[in-house]
Amino acid sequence: MPEPTRHPIQDLYPDDVAHCYGCGHLNERGHRIKSDIEGDETVTRFTPQPHHTAIPGYVYGGLIASLIDCHGTGTAAASGAARAVAADPDGAPLLDESVLDGSVAMPRYVTGKLEVSYRRPTPLGPELELRGRVRERRGRKVVVDITLSAEGVVTAEGTVVAVEMPESLG
Repeated sequence: MPEPTRHPIQDLYPDDVAHCYGCGHLNERGHRIKSDIEGDETVTRFTPQPHHTAIPGYVYGGLIASLIDCHGTGTAAASGAARAVAADPDGAPLLDESVLDGSVAMPRYVTGKLEVSYRRPTPLGPELELRGRVRERRGRKVVVDITLSAEGVVTAEGTVVAVEMPESLG
């Protein structure tokens, strides 16, 4: 039997809320990050371009914050979807890879709070890897911890407090 089709979290956002510069699949000029679930973490990869320069050879900190932000809200969305499909929402796993098959409406989360700590300069050139872990899920709020690495070295860490988007914004 073939493996079920998997979609990146952001590709499952409803079209009316898929325009974000960092993660919207409908924003042709944006970063268009694509987050996946790997066990109890989410992962995305992004290769900065020369125009993402802070000083020669290093990535602009605003890009790093943007990537952490959008990977965090994507992780929150996947966690919200896992809760929505669980038989027992209160006992639902924090992440569930089955929500990536396209059969679940992916809820949209927005940033309530973003904290970023820059541990060391991030080199421009190598692919960056972001990993997210859900620390807490309570009601409409999800707290996600993110690490950003270049060539296996953590260069930034962040925490995203994401809130399920009210229908009035969509």
